[in-house]
Amino acid sequence: MTRLTRAVTAELLPPLLAGTLLFTAVLSFGYFFISSQWLTGVPVTLIGRWIALQVPDTLVKVFPMAVVLMTVVAFGRMSTERELVAVQSGGISLGRVARPVGVVAALVTALAVWLSLWVAPRANVETRGLYWDGLTGAGLSQLVGKTVDLGAGLTLALGGYDPATRELKNVRVEKWSAEAGRRATLIFADAGTFENNLLSLRGYTVYTVDYAAAARLSAVPENDPAAFRAAVQDVFPSVVIPGAASDTLNVDTGLSRKQTLAAYADAIGADAQGWPELITALTAPDVRDAERQAARLNLNRKLALPFGNLVLALAALPFALRFGRTLGVSLGIALLIAVAYYLLFFVGLTVAAALPALPELGVWLANIVFAGAGLWLLRRT
Repeated sequence: MTRLTRAVTAELLPPLLAGTLLFTAVLSFGYFFISSQWLTGVPVTLIGRWIALQVPDTLVKVFPMAVVLMTVVAFGRMSTERELVAVQSGGISLGRVARPVGVVAALVTALAVWLSLWVAPRANVETRGLYWDGLTGAGLSQLVGKTVDLGAGLTLALGGYDPATRELKNVRVEKWSAEAGRRATLIFADAGTFENNLLSLRGYTVYTVDYAAAARLSAVPENDPAAFRAAVQDVFPSVVIPGAASDTLNVDTGLSRKQTLAAYADAIGADAQGWPELITALTAPDVRDAERQAARLNLNRKLALPFGNLVLALAALPFALRFGRTLGVSLGIALLIAVAYYLLFFVGLTVAAALPALPELGVWLANIVFAGAGLWLLRRT
């Protein structure tokens, strides 16, 4: 039986590795092709590093296709050459022969979960940072004219950005008080820099404004200057003006420069939430309901796709036994199964967005359907 396990595993690994390399290469070339017009003159080593940083996220996406290809090609060949018939005539069940498929798919699933929740989010942040700061040189130019949330209660607005010096122009920073909802600290600066998690601002002024006190100004008697001055002081409890124009104000941010680029530089933000961020969003007491719901959906999505490797190995097996007669047919069947799975997976995400009370039903829809279909087809094989 050990010899049989080794023989079946030897059939599975070559198509799994070949499929993984093939699909990863295709997607990586797609990333390069789409961005190639902005990469003129960029060193090849830097482009190679940029592509390499995208590999963890790409692997999570291509593993299901590779697992389908592995199952269809390996068992299709063994079925065509009557090897399965010979094994079963010796009293060994199909379930026992297929056990290595489950083991390999489980190992791929474990690897995909690790990549999805721990490796890919950090690599995605590095990818966006390298792209905007290293490859295109545009830096924070994409943020000009936007108001972005830097975490820690801070929002940032830029009037301009100089890519050559990495200098921010006409900066506005806001921070609203959690205790007093109508009190905010506003910082205006002529220039500054944003590196790592530190905003360094020059030519700045800082105003603490109480808008609730501003609403009470209309009730101050017009003939009482002292009361009016006191009321104005309540509106502006603190005003900080530096003694010299060269003075610098340092502000710690919740998001780093790379995380800010990952979240806001592109039309679609990078998938930068890993296990620590998602668990914090799900369990921390001060998280908004919308953020908690989004984290719940995202965590299920990051688990459902990796577990799709196990489901697709099961679903692909009956197709391999019935139709996997040649390599060309096997490739076609594998692609059809993978495309159908991904289409249903994305439909499930749409369903999950429409079912905020139970997003798991939509996210896991593809896995439920394909697992049920695979078991039903196996019973008829």
